[in-house]
Amino acid sequence: AIMVGGSTGVTQENLDATVDSIKKKCDLPVIYFPSGAHAIARRCDAIYFMSMLNSKNVRNVTGEHARGAPVIKKLGIEPISMGYVIVEPGMKVGEVGEAELVRRDDIQTLVGYAIATEFFGMDLLYLEAGSGAPEPVPLDMVSAARDSIDIPLVIGGGIVTPDQAGKIAAAGADIIVTGTLIENGDFEPQLRAIVEAIHGA
Repeated sequence: AIMVGGSTGVTQENLDATVDSIKKKCDLPVIYFPSGAHAIARRCDAIYFMSMLNSKNVRNVTGEHARGAPVIKKLGIEPISMGYVIVEPGMKVGEVGEAELVRRDDIQTLVGYAIATEFFGMDLLYLEAGSGAPEPVPLDMVSAARDSIDIPLVIGGGIVTPDQAGKIAAAGADIIVTGTLIENGDFEPQLRAIVEAIHGA
């Protein structure tokens, strides 16, 4: 699947144009990763209905969801519920989302969020180091989260090499997000190597 979204600069116009452009080029499903209820991808195949569990602003935990849910239902878009937890350094998404960042050595807190996500009945847990992070979520955190829950685990932020992707997959990630890699020019050989590393993990 192709995930579309961003922490800043998303408008209804550029969002619809991006989804339309992707759908003209490929048959992969497009999943929208929302930054708020102000813009909802009307022609996407599904939407991550995600709660930033460690945000200090209730708007990011449930507020935007209450605003956007009626629109999503009216459009008939499939919602995929997701607990979204920001780990240091957090980067732009941690700043915009007003996250109380989980320290990279605080496995106990991380596991608490993981189990809470499952107890809430959510479909996925996403651990995010932030787009462009110098390092991904630590491997021991990935393993600890994987061992504590039975729902799929998504890891994103700072994953730019096949070695990193392979190790994260081996540690227990079910889905790996490599957004910044795609934005930086000639990505196909690197992306192919990352996919091969994941499948070989």
